[in-house]
Amino acid sequence: MYKVLGADGKEYGPVSAMDLRRWIAEGRVNAESQLKPEGGDNWRPISSFPELAVTAPAPFPMMAAGSGSSTRTNGMAIAGFATSLAGLFGFCCCCFGPPISVIGLIFSCLGLSQINENPMHGGKGLAIAGIVLAILGLLLGASGTIIWLANAARNPF
Repeated sequence: MYKVLGADGKEYGPVSAMDLRRWIAEGRVNAESQLKPEGGDNWRPISSFPELAVTAPAPFPMMAAGSGSSTRTNGMAIAGFATSLAGLFGFCCCCFGPPISVIGLIFSCLGLSQINENPMHGGKGLAIAGIVLAILGLLLGASGTIIWLANAARNPF
C-alpha cells in the first residue's frame, strides 16, 4: 500500500499497487509522481519503485511535478458553457432561452464540482463562464417576461 502526493499537494491513499497501475494507465499519475510506501518516511517518484517503474510512462512536459496543469478539459464544463451561450442567444430569438439557460447552469455547476473533486480535470474558467452566462440568460428572460406582461396588461385585446 502506498500514499500518493497529488499535483494539488494533497495526500491520497492508502492505494494498492493494482490501483496505482490503473491510475498510471489513466494518466492520473506518472513516473515523477511522488509515492510513500505505507510505514515509510520519504516521498519518492514512482520510477524508483521496481514493481511500478516498468509500467510508469515518462512524464509529459505539461504534467511535470508541481506544474499544476491539467490533463483534460472537463466535458460538463464545455457542455455547460456551450448550452449557457445557446440559452443567451436563444433569448434573443425565441422563448426557449430560459429553459436552455437552466440546463446550462446545471451542466456548468456539475462541471465545476467535478473539477474541484479531481485535480486532473481542467476547464474551471469555462464552468464559471457558463454559470455567469446562464444567470445572465435567466435574468434577461425574467425581465423580458415582466416587460411582456406589463405591455399585455396595458393593452388588452
